Amino acid sequence: MSRYERWNAILELLSQEGRLSVERAAEALTVSTATIRRDFDQLAQQQMLMRTRGGAVSQSVSYDLPLRYKTARHADEKQRIADAAAELVTPGAIVGLNGGTTTSEVARALAIRADPDLGFTVVTNALNIAAELTVRQHVKIVLTGGVARPQSYELIGPLASAVLEQVALDIAFLGVDALDPVAGAFAHHEGEASVNNLLISRASQVVAVADASKIGGRAFARICPIDAIGTLITDEGLPDEEAARFTDAGVKVVRV
Repeated sequence: MSRYERWNAILELLSQEGRLSVERAAEALTVSTATIRRDFDQLAQQQMLMRTRGGAVSQSVSYDLPLRYKTARHADEKQRIADAAAELVTPGAIVGLNGGTTTSEVARALAIRADPDLGFTVVTNALNIAAELTVRQHVKIVLTGGVARPQSYELIGPLASAVLEQVALDIAFLGVDALDPVAGAFAHHEGEASVNNLLISRASQVVAVADASKIGGRAFARICPIDAIGTLITDEGLPDEEAARFTDAGVKVVRV
C-alpha cells in the first residue's frame, strides 16, 4: 500500500469513526504504529486531521483532499460510472467536464469510445483533463482560463467564467463533493462551485457523476439546486430508498 493509499484509508476511517487511535489504524491498515504516527503527523500538517494524545480526530469541517490523493478511492465504481456516462455521448457532441477524479475517468472513457472520424469537443476548466486529452487527435479541447487550484487542478475565477459564457454544450458531466436530493450539488470551494454552476448552465443535458459515498451529504458551497440535474449516474452502493428520493425530485437515477 502506497503512502497516498494509506492516507486515503486513514481519512476514510476517520470520517466513519470520528476518532482513531494509532493502534486501531495500524491494525486496520496492517502497518507499524511508527508508520501511522508519521502519517498522522503529516496529515495534521496539511490540516486534514487533528492530532490527539495517542491518535487523531477528524476536523470539524470537511477537508478537501488533493486530487492526486483521491485517485484510489472507489476506483472500480468510478470506472463503471465513467463507462455508463460515455454511452450518453453521441458522435460530434460538445461535452462539458468539470474537475475531479470521476470526471477524469469520464474523459478517459470518452477518449477510448469516440469515433475517430467524428470525434467530439470537450470544454473543461480542469488542467489534468485537458492535458490528458490533448494528445487525442479526434478530440477538440477548449480549456477555460482562470486561476488554478492545486487541490483539484480546476481553473476558477472571472477568466474561466468569461470563456464559459461564450459556449453552448450538448451535455455536461458534473463531478461533486456532495450531492443531496433536497439541497442539491456541492463543492468544497466557493470558486469551483461558481464556475461549475456556469458550466452546467450552458448545457442542454446535465448529468451528475458520483459514487455512493458522495450521496446524502453537503459541503461548503452549493453548485446548483437539485432541479438543475437531469440524471445521476452512481454505483450500486446507493440504497433503494436514497435512489427513490432522487427520483421523487425529478432526477433519473442510473446505478452501475
